[in-house]
Amino acid sequence: MSKPAVLREQTDEQLELSLQEMRDNLFRLRLQSETERLEAPSEIIKAKREIARIKTILRAREIERTAKTAATAARS
Repeated sequence: MSKPAVLREQTDEQLELSLQEMRDNLFRLRLQSETERLEAPSEIIKAKREIARIKTILRAREIERTAKTAATAARS
């Protein structure tokens, strides 16, 4: 599990890659859960939170870029 500060230092491409890895991990955890071989059920919760952190950072960056674009367009 990464800390938000560490995630914020990553580029968008790195975050997208991490997001895909976490989604794959969550899928595997859910599969293990259904086949009753999951040792730590809390791992599913941790994976969901990590996905939410990454998506939140990506969305914040998207909003920031949109705001900058709108501000630049308004000045013109």
